[in-house]
Amino acid sequence: MNPNLRDSNKAVQGGTPVRRLSDNERMEYAEQGYVAPIRVITSSAVATYRDRVEEFIDSCGDPESRAAMLRTKVHLRCSALLELVHHPAIVEPMSDLLGPDLLCRSSSIFLKEPGDPAFVAWHQDAAFFDLDPPDVATAWVALADSTAENGALEILPASHRAPLLEHAMVGDPSNMLSRGQAITALIDEDQVVMLTLAAGEMSIHDVRLAHRSAPNRSSGRRLGFAIRYVAAHVRKLGPRRDSAILVAS
Repeated sequence: MNPNLRDSNKAVQGGTPVRRLSDNERMEYAEQGYVAPIRVITSSAVATYRDRVEEFIDSCGDPESRAAMLRTKVHLRCSALLELVHHPAIVEPMSDLLGPDLLCRSSSIFLKEPGDPAFVAWHQDAAFFDLDPPDVATAWVALADSTAENGALEILPASHRAPLLEHAMVGDPSNMLSRGQAITALIDEDQVVMLTLAAGEMSIHDVRLAHRSAPNRSSGRRLGFAIRYVAAHVRKLGPRRDSAILVAS
């Protein structure tokens, strides 16, 4: 990572500010497992990114084929998303949390059409990623406003500090998770925090943090891009092969 970039608040890539996370933000991440919101793309630039991403989505064929293509490592199929994976305003805060040597392991587009019953069940990514140590975090980038009405991300603060919760396959076809998994334990709804984001903002959450999102009850698309970043010293466990790309060193 360019040391001059790390200390700069100057605008790059369409006027997007690049900044380091504050001490308070890093403390919030350590204690609560998330930090939000962080502005990473200007309003004008995010509109262009959304147009390019929606053009890609429209090229993905029937709904079943589209869902498969958007689910895993979608940045390798769409140039606009690959640009975002490397975007300094996204990478810089992630490096502040995970260190200067940073990989992108995977990414997904979470697309919810108006009135679609699709949802994301309560889950913890660490229960299925087979990575050690858990120096892994997700940047969730809003390409459209993410609101209570259209199913914004909800998290259970500090759940990353406890042992992983039990998961099971629930078999609900509306569950957008690739394995159909869900946490089986009861979640204290009074503790849940909703991370509403304006288009061009992102949230960051720890790989062990419990999170979910509800269906889109609005009249517009809900469109988010989840990027899973991994510190370079993290090891892959188990027999299943995996891959990643270098984004900062």
